[in-house]
Amino acid sequence: MQRPVLFLGLAVAVLLAGIFLRDVVPDLAALRAHLARVEAWRTAHPSLAAGLFFLLYLGVTALSLPLAVWLTLAGGALFGFWTGLALVSFASTAGATLAFLAARHLLRDWVRARLGARAGAIDAGLRRDGAFYLFSLRLIPVVPFFAVNLLMGLTPIRTGVFYGVSQLAMLPATAVYVNAGTQIAKIDSLSGLVSPALLASFAALGLFPWLARLVVGALRRRRVQARWTRPRRFDRNLVVIGAGSAGLVSAYIAAAAQAKVTLVEAGEMGGDCLNTGCVPSKALIRSAKLAQEMRQASALGIGTPEPQIRFVEVMERVHRTITQIAPHDSVERYTALGVEVLPGRARILDPWTVEVALNGGGIQRLTTRSIVIATGARPVVPLLPGIDTVDCLTSDTLWSRLRGRETAPARLVVLGGGPIGTELAQAFQRLGSQVTQVEMADRLMIREDQEVSAHVRTALEADGVRVLTGHKALACGRDDTGKWIEVEGPKGRQRIHFDEIIAAVGRAARLQGFGLEELGIPTDRVVQTNDYLETLHPNIYAAGDVAGPYQFTHTAAHQAWFAAVNAMAAPFWRFRADYRVIPWATFCDPEVARVGLSETEAQERGIAHEVTRYGIDDLDRAIADGRTEGFVKVLTVPGRGRILGVTIVGHHAGDLIAEFVLAMKHGLGLNKILGTIHIYPTLAEANKYAAGNWRRAHVNPKLLALARRFHDWRRG
Repeated sequence: MQRPVLFLGLAVAVLLAGIFLRDVVPDLAALRAHLARVEAWRTAHPSLAAGLFFLLYLGVTALSLPLAVWLTLAGGALFGFWTGLALVSFASTAGATLAFLAARHLLRDWVRARLGARAGAIDAGLRRDGAFYLFSLRLIPVVPFFAVNLLMGLTPIRTGVFYGVSQLAMLPATAVYVNAGTQIAKIDSLSGLVSPALLASFAALGLFPWLARLVVGALRRRRVQARWTRPRRFDRNLVVIGAGSAGLVSAYIAAAAQAKVTLVEAGEMGGDCLNTGCVPSKALIRSAKLAQEMRQASALGIGTPEPQIRFVEVMERVHRTITQIAPHDSVERYTALGVEVLPGRARILDPWTVEVALNGGGIQRLTTRSIVIATGARPVVPLLPGIDTVDCLTSDTLWSRLRGRETAPARLVVLGGGPIGTELAQAFQRLGSQVTQVEMADRLMIREDQEVSAHVRTALEADGVRVLTGHKALACGRDDTGKWIEVEGPKGRQRIHFDEIIAAVGRAARLQGFGLEELGIPTDRVVQTNDYLETLHPNIYAAGDVAGPYQFTHTAAHQAWFAAVNAMAAPFWRFRADYRVIPWATFCDPEVARVGLSETEAQERGIAHEVTRYGIDDLDRAIADGRTEGFVKVLTVPGRGRILGVTIVGHHAGDLIAEFVLAMKHGLGLNKILGTIHIYPTLAEANKYAAGNWRRAHVNPKLLALARRFHDWRRG
């Protein structure tokens, strides 16, 4: 028998027993009569009576039968206050623990399967705060005793913690009722025991763990910040270090809330995304894509010559694009919004003081209530022997170093098979370079499913990129024929000559030179923060690439909202950063976009799931456009339309994924997408058809057979 069915049967039995016992529950007069009959026997057999009472109470509480109050009164009347309190306290806690374990054993796996990916986030929160929640619930009498036992059984809280917290938290109410039992002969009704004043006092006790947490937090802050003197007043409400995506959003939000905020940036406004990342790379990709479309124009009935790549003009367009977008992130715009912008390098001297070495000369010190560290990340150059002799480019430096060149590098090596390396390899190949892409892992884009990696590799090789996966870079150097890199792969070592090499093997957070070490703020690969984006010092926050775990512009902005709002509202209110629905895209051609779980991740984590696919080669608009590559793959909870994750490979996949992001964010399933009108003919219909494939796979065959018979009958 399945565990949920067994639990349901047990629950029905308990419910029926409760209904039956409701008619035989005694009143005070009947209780006094029962006690009088057993008093003589209890006096003659005190130990046996105590043992039987304990077992009876344990069974009643384990099954949540409506006799606990009366047994508690009886315990006080029969055994006195201290003995009765011990018996009732331990028996009630043991019974609650049995109910807790029953729910865990019979229902937890089923509930976790229903929750899907959300179970992980819930588990993490309850591991952290479960004891606080349980303590509060036990002290608030409006929450049913049995409900607390069953619900906690579905959480990851340890059994020992559940028992200990329950024992302590139930003690005040137990003592009240046991003491009343010692006075059973004098009590006329229970109304005095459960007066509004008493209920209010128990509810107030429910706030105790949260007040304790505030006290502990205050003591922690005092201990961490004891060696510095906190200013009595501050020049600023917020100082933001770094004017990339996270820094700009943090400053914007603070200014919109009418706070006094200063934004410090040593380099260019807009950070990496505007100046060396998202914006220039997408401008380059646009030119490369058009060149490839021109090569393929004959498939659309248009004859064109081979595109003439004027690389110097391509790079100038890249820089013009940066210039056109720059006003969105400019000093002038943010000054008009109410943000003070200081060009210079910031250093945190103490938890409330930031020193700025101004670019124009001079030093300025600011005192501030809160600080947001948004210093971003920089490309990593691998520590290969000879790498410093070959003028290695990165995604930061290539835009200036290649500017002004008449042609793209004839022979180009790209180190790295992640999103950045893949985008650059394809773009430069289409712009005239002969590109060799070297990746140490056995496939490109290792974070995606294997079929996605294979699809991307096929696309790159079709464009002419030489893809070397499973190859480790060993050394670089120069010889009579120019620059070279030596790699080792399945077939041994080989030396590849090149004109330029781009390192795209990852990005490292900018952590040095900002005073983090002196403040004792822990850093590993990123600044360590808690769920509220607080560092070791609760008034110092980190957001964006420097904080991790994601290195996307949109997640940096997302984190910045939480960091800025928490900096403004703490300690009165705080929000945990929400990472439940994080989308991303790689802008190769075809594009790859994902949100939520991949199929590989679901398998590795043992998460139950179904996979529904729709091939874009069947989509009318894709056929008309001649862009039929790719697919939509949706992971759902088995038997249900709730979405666990989506991967899209295809033309404009980064745009198509938005519908699924919205659905996952707001708990909308595939039935809602299927029931939404999509314009014909558009690429967005792929999402609807994927939902339709799921729906067809879940039609009940018995209902179809019944419908067929019904229609046969209607035809006569």
